[in-house]
Amino acid sequence: MSEPSPVSRPPDAPPPPRQAKLTEVFGAVFWSFFGVRKGRHMQKDALTIRPHQVVIVGLACGAIFVAVLLVIVRTIVRSAGL
Repeated sequence: MSEPSPVSRPPDAPPPPRQAKLTEVFGAVFWSFFGVRKGRHMQKDALTIRPHQVVIVGLACGAIFVAVLLVIVRTIVRSAGL
């Protein structure tokens, strides 16, 4: 006879929320940069995305954005001969 698990849920309890995939976190951060997010997506994100995931992906996306801007500015300045 097997022993019951030490952590048991009542049979009518909802299953624990799953972890968000990296692509889902990137999508949420990308759309939040523009301030556009549907309510149902925001509610789903609140259940699946952890705060540390948002911070890490947000910093990475911010660094990529700044790097792209620097490359664009340097390219324009070089082509103008300044």
